[in-house]
Amino acid sequence: MNTWRNASLAVTAAAVLALTTACGQDQGTTTPNGQAVGAANPAAPGDGGYGADAGYGSGGEEAAEAKPAGQLAVWESKELGQVVTDSAGFTLYRFDKDTAKPPKSSCEGDCAKTWPVVAAGGATAAPGVDASLIGEVTRADGSKQLTIDGWPMYRYAKDTKAGDVNGQGVGGTWYAAAPDGKKAEPGAAEEAGGEEADLAGLSVRKDPKLGEIVVDKDGMTVYRFMKDSAWPMKTACTGACLEKWPVVEPVEKNDTVGILKKGFVTFDRPDGIAQQTIDCWPIYTFSGDAKPGDTNGQGVGGTWYAVSPEGKPVGAPK
Repeated sequence: MNTWRNASLAVTAAAVLALTTACGQDQGTTTPNGQAVGAANPAAPGDGGYGADAGYGSGGEEAAEAKPAGQLAVWESKELGQVVTDSAGFTLYRFDKDTAKPPKSSCEGDCAKTWPVVAAGGATAAPGVDASLIGEVTRADGSKQLTIDGWPMYRYAKDTKAGDVNGQGVGGTWYAAAPDGKKAEPGAAEEAGGEEADLAGLSVRKDPKLGEIVVDKDGMTVYRFMKDSAWPMKTACTGACLEKWPVVEPVEKNDTVGILKKGFVTFDRPDGIAQQTIDCWPIYTFSGDAKPGDTNGQGVGGTWYAVSPEGKPVGAPK
């Protein structure tokens, strides 16, 4: 952990005025500067490995209309490692009876009722994930289905809310998809012989409980302190506080994905530390978060909250 200099409580009126003006007039940057995994559901006898239920959410008799995924996201599961989701946080799956080279779907008819296909249109790669992996395959009915590294993507009818992974292991053929299209499993990125894709300096992650929250370049959750202020820009986290809540160091605007750029300025703190802000609010990480996806700082002391892409404190009292 970085050793922080003791905070000085004084800040010059000129510095406050400069920062306030930058935030109030949106001058731009001033210097360069956290689910329980559903149990595997064995397929019922005679269901072909597709799972027993039909329909998507409503249980309809016909295959659900294919829905696009939108902005893909990645969340960390202790049991499964990195799992890719659609923009609403629903898990995406791959089918062992499909092929990736060439891309081909083997899930039709009743199978597609239980495993609704993900439409290809409008999908955007998750932050930090190679966009070239995103593709499409033409199905037998002529519709286009989303693929990740050639593997067709599906949702599961028994997943009723964001973060559900009830389709994991169904029939021994269905598995949650990793961001690279492989089967999600702990350490999959390392076993594949490569490091995890680098994230932008600041990007957005879809958390199963909190929704869209900001993460740093290491995938660690970013927080706001309710005792800070943006106008004028001031911090109430000094000295020993910074050991638990390290500041987010300045980030270039072009090294962000999905973050509000208004009020995206550097806070030159009175203790001499440069700190990034979103909408002029100072932002931090939490020493109690051990790995990407952790949100152990959420709600601590009723004053610390994860940050939305607009700089708002997620889940804070109104």
